[in-house]
Amino acid sequence: MEQNGDARTKRKQPPTPSSERPMKQMKPEMDFHKRNGTLVSSSEDVASSQPEPVDVESDYEDMPSSLVAAATQDTAEWQKTIEKVVKNVVSIHFCQTCSFDTDAAVSSEATGFVVDAEKGYILTNRHVVGAGPFIGYCIFDNHEECDVYPVYRDPVHDFGILRFDPKAIKYMPVASLELRPDLARVGVEIRVVGNDAGEKLSILSGVISRLDRNAPEYGEGYSDFNTNYIQAAAAASGGSSGSPVVNKDGFAVALQAGGRADGAATDYFLPLDRPLRALDLIRKGQPVSRGTIQVQWILKPFDECRRLGLSPESEQAMRSAFPKETGMLVAEVVLPKGPAHTKIEEGDLLIKVNGELLTQFVRLDSILDDSVGGKVSMLLQRGGEDLDIELDVGNLHDITPDRFVSVAGASFHDLSYQQARLYAIAMKDAGVFVCESAGSFRFDGSDSGWLVQEVDNKPTPNLDTFIEVMKAIPDRSRVVVLYKHLRDLHTSNTSIVTIDRHWHSKMRMAKRNDKTGLWDFSAIADAIPSIAPVPRKANFIRMDSAKHPEAVDIVRSLVRVSASMPIKIDGFPRARKIGYGLVVDAEQGLVIVSRALIPYNLCDIMLTIADSIIVDAKVVFMHPLQNYAIVKYDPSLVDAPVKTPNLSADFIKQGEETIFFGFNQNLRPVVAKTVVTDITTVAIPASASTPRYRAINLDAITVDTGLASQCGSGVLIAEDGTVQALWLTYLGERSSHNGKDMEYHLGLATPMVLPVLKEIQKGNTPKLRILNVETHTVQMSQARIMGVSEEWIARTEREDPERHQLFMVRKVDSGHEHGLQEGDVILTLNDKLITRVSDLDIMYDNDNLDAVVVRKREELSFKVPTVPTEDLETDRAVIFCGATLHRPHHAVRQQISKLHSYVYVSARARGSPAYMYGLAPTNFITHVNGVATPDLTAFLRETKKIGDNEYFRLKVVTFDNVPWVATMKKNEHYFPTMEYIKDTSEELGWRKVIHEFEEGGATEELVGMEMDMAISQDGEVEAADAGEDAGAEGEIAKSMV
Repeated sequence: MEQNGDARTKRKQPPTPSSERPMKQMKPEMDFHKRNGTLVSSSEDVASSQPEPVDVESDYEDMPSSLVAAATQDTAEWQKTIEKVVKNVVSIHFCQTCSFDTDAAVSSEATGFVVDAEKGYILTNRHVVGAGPFIGYCIFDNHEECDVYPVYRDPVHDFGILRFDPKAIKYMPVASLELRPDLARVGVEIRVVGNDAGEKLSILSGVISRLDRNAPEYGEGYSDFNTNYIQAAAAASGGSSGSPVVNKDGFAVALQAGGRADGAATDYFLPLDRPLRALDLIRKGQPVSRGTIQVQWILKPFDECRRLGLSPESEQAMRSAFPKETGMLVAEVVLPKGPAHTKIEEGDLLIKVNGELLTQFVRLDSILDDSVGGKVSMLLQRGGEDLDIELDVGNLHDITPDRFVSVAGASFHDLSYQQARLYAIAMKDAGVFVCESAGSFRFDGSDSGWLVQEVDNKPTPNLDTFIEVMKAIPDRSRVVVLYKHLRDLHTSNTSIVTIDRHWHSKMRMAKRNDKTGLWDFSAIADAIPSIAPVPRKANFIRMDSAKHPEAVDIVRSLVRVSASMPIKIDGFPRARKIGYGLVVDAEQGLVIVSRALIPYNLCDIMLTIADSIIVDAKVVFMHPLQNYAIVKYDPSLVDAPVKTPNLSADFIKQGEETIFFGFNQNLRPVVAKTVVTDITTVAIPASASTPRYRAINLDAITVDTGLASQCGSGVLIAEDGTVQALWLTYLGERSSHNGKDMEYHLGLATPMVLPVLKEIQKGNTPKLRILNVETHTVQMSQARIMGVSEEWIARTEREDPERHQLFMVRKVDSGHEHGLQEGDVILTLNDKLITRVSDLDIMYDNDNLDAVVVRKREELSFKVPTVPTEDLETDRAVIFCGATLHRPHHAVRQQISKLHSYVYVSARARGSPAYMYGLAPTNFITHVNGVATPDLTAFLRETKKIGDNEYFRLKVVTFDNVPWVATMKKNEHYFPTMEYIKDTSEELGWRKVIHEFEEGGATEELVGMEMDMAISQDGEVEAADAGEDAGAEGEIAKSMV
């Protein structure tokens, strides 16, 4: 979104349909999309990687309503025309189901109009039809609906053709608009009839002012070129893409395409010459030939052409042949290694083609389209000299990708002509384009625009070579990848990646099928099993220059931890995290690590020991409250002097000196002597929009050193090498101001982890029980007001002279309201006075606790049940229509007063039916087609009764307890129903079950699906995962709808 008021070229923003539920109930999103096809979100880190677009025109986005021109008082003749036209105009609701070429996965709406009522053809924009997989439906003027399928999308020009079944429209006669490009003239009064700003029908008036402007540039995404555009003043906005531009006689004279975003009431229309040709060929069942010499031309006026070397003789000839023309075609971009390379240079003036004087794009297109596979001769003028050249004409469809391969969690295709033209780079042997940068190929800095040029030290100049290279790489192999970004081809990047062929075992090819309008998926390779790891030898770094040698020797106990999550559950916002963990038992291979790094056990964990040895690890325990997990690796694979540290059994005290040893943001060890400034009971703030794991009921340690805020991993250690506390990262709330996920760096005293660690060392898996409450401290002054007697206050001061505090119940988990209640002040549990968080450890081993509390100034004694923690971790997830569903995880239960069902929407994929029909994260699904679905088993049972491509009803309740009903259409071709089930007998610890899919469709989730994890309080989509962190607010682009 343009923030500075520049006149920029914009695609229209997908509007919010007027029929949508109110914001509180629906919590709808704003579909912000950047020019390169990535979701624009307002989170950290990626902002600097997205440069501003450089052009000065603009398609539509948010225009002030006062600037939208309403149709003027029409004459009877215009009214009659409009009545006829509106019956041919349709509202198109569509999904581009995955990122492809310049287009991001998106759910949106646009406009189209019937151009052949008998065969069922609809004309709309190319950026609506998209380059990749598409699903959609159209709604006619009488609100009849039918599915639409792509028939043709032009490789360059901004038009596409959709097919529908005319027999499906039963209650009105289907008519069509005739295309008359010859009637577009300066001064002609026109109407733009379409789905403007989300309204079903809007009629905007204007007058054609220019026929010869160059195609607007929309930045890094798809842009039209090698055509002139028509300019008028109509001030259309979001949703009007694909609208017919009609004259008073009811003929379509142009196609709505773009406009300005600076408030100027200016629209850009595509001439209909080339759409009319394509339509005629498709009607005849013939292929639409498209020729290219890989040159972008631009119209320049004669005065500029003279400065480029146009001779007076040539200008005289041009003006005589075309007295109404004021300019000529000039070469703007010549692609290296293309047919015109070395023959045409930027700035060359085009005089003749095949001996014919030529000044118009339409005629040039016509000649090239009729010469595919042949040659054309051209007369150019360069610096006043004539140049005669002959060029081979290539097939434009051959350099427009119509397939992609999915492997290792990412998707790839050959570089497109669109991208090559934008950056003026060679199409041949450029490398493979990463259209979904995810999984093993999620690169830092940007989530799109990467070209992979080598994998495993083997060149990958094109997709076929890349496929053969990837087929030969075993699962879990670590290989070197050489890659560049389209915006910085001067810089080669090198990364070592781990190839994931276990979560994404099949290598799949998707191929466009223009007969069906679908993309056909086929498995082209199974995974090669991973190679058994072998023991490796290494030594740790030495820090001889540091003071306190016994303390810094802890470096032998710290290992780097990398966690990769194949699917997102439990509201966790990242797909990959890196930090450090502490080896607590070198003989057994036990490592303790923050749950901000390992949020759940549906993940891959790699440990790097001594910066040299890489081993895999598995989760053995996850603490439900205290923010740590314990993972286990095979110590037989590690030939290195890993040290088991001595963990202190005594709590570190406030004011005590200690040594801080941590790893900074560059993952480098840093050390400093410091003092414990405070030990206080804290609760990490809840994230209202993104319920996810957070630590509660803990005593947090803070220290007096600036390193503490820089380091997310480390220890507090005594001079003799005894570890006194773990230094951990705590994931906090998501900022409503800038969308950033807050993280806190705090210390956790080692005595808090020792009981659990000792059980695990014995070979037992601790089965903890907890009080299902969140507490916070109250001082004696508050406790007295709340009814605590003077005797209890005196006992508190006597038994804990360091902390004069008690605990009050702040929140009770939903479903457990019969024990402790919110507002209770806890005095004792099992006769033990509770003044510190560590005193609450008594809950771990007891089914019931004898509690004494003060409730509403009355002292009460009763038994309080504890709850088992085994069911707090997610052990089952269903992916249905692009939505990730599972039982409400612990963070949801902590934050909500009532669980409406055990079917909770944790995330949704962009471009999916779930996104299209408004099923939002944090919603609960309670019924399917009127049948109650209290849990996932019931939900699967009912959804299996629904046929593919059938509508069904969902009764949904928002996080704010507001019920609403969603209707949704099932799509098994692109979004099969799958289930992940925790299964310790499986090597991965999880089992994947595919319940429903279409033969020839995607039998896995579309890899690299960008997921929305949360909805903000104002209904706007929160950042999910763009790169490793989400990008800053930016431009609305390509989905110009």
